[in-house]
Amino acid sequence: MDKNSMGEGFFTDEAKKFMHDGEAIGQLSHSTKLDSIDFSSGVDAIFCCGGHGTCVDFHDNATLKNAIEIMYAADKVVSAVCHGPMALPQCNKPDGTPLVQGKVVAAFKDSEEIAVALQDKVPFMLESKLREQGAKYESADDWNSKCCVDGKLVTGQNPQSSVACAAAVISILS
Repeated sequence: MDKNSMGEGFFTDEAKKFMHDGEAIGQLSHSTKLDSIDFSSGVDAIFCCGGHGTCVDFHDNATLKNAIEIMYAADKVVSAVCHGPMALPQCNKPDGTPLVQGKVVAAFKDSEEIAVALQDKVPFMLESKLREQGAKYESADDWNSKCCVDGKLVTGQNPQSSVACAAAVISILS
C-alpha cells in the first residue's frame, strides 16, 4: 500500500473496514508470493488492485504478465481497478495481439492523474496507453465509479470503482 492510498478521497469506507478486520490484515500480512502460484489450475480469478505502487510493481513484471496471460487464455477472470490495469499493457492474447485490443476497459483517467499531479511520475498515462493498444476505453466523470465488464475481463476506473469491480468478479464467479 502506498501512503496516498490511505489519504482523503482514496481511503474508502470499505478500505477502512478492511484495515480494522484482524483476520483480513493477517491474511494480507501472510500472502502467497505470485511466483509460487500455479495459475494453470485451481485459480478462478486474478484481481489487480490499484494505488500508485502498482506503477512500479505491476509495470514490466514478467511474473504478473505470465499469470494474467495464463488466466486470460484459460477463460478465467482477469480484473484490475484504478492503477491495477498498469499490468495489462504488457500482456497479450494467445494470438499475440495486445490483451486489451478491442476490449471495453476502464482505468485511472489521464485527467485524474493530472489532478493528483503524478503524470510525470508514472511510466505512462494509463488511459492513453490503453487507447494506443486498441482498447475501447470508457470512463465516468473524474472520481466517480466506472466498472467495465467485457467477457471475463473486469476493469475499474479509480478507487471509487473498487466495490463495483469486486461485485462484478463475484457475479461472474457465482
